[in-house]
Amino acid sequence: MRDFVDGTAFNNEQGNRARKLFAAVVLAALDDAIADDKKYGNGPEQIARWARSRDGREVLSCAGIDPNERVVQGLMEFVGKGVRTSVALSREESERRHAAEQEARAA
Repeated sequence: MRDFVDGTAFNNEQGNRARKLFAAVVLAALDDAIADDKKYGNGPEQIARWARSRDGREVLSCAGIDPNERVVQGLMEFVGKGVRTSVALSREESERRHAAEQEARAA
């Protein structure tokens, strides 16, 4: 029984690592699309094309993201904002957005 539990825990941990790896690929695709948007002005279309492709759908699924049209629209909006993923995920950016929401509610 102990071997079964150890094996299950190991497999679960391996699955979590793989999901994180594929999530990093999604973040890299977003950064590439943001760079394309700044350089060529077609970032949202690029990320949508990638997310709708067979490879893109597979990467999104492996990252634990349901590759539906709502997700594609969200990715396009994110790229349209032009904020790099490293900045968007930082604590400072999160605190700045939270403060801006609080100010908007107070006004």
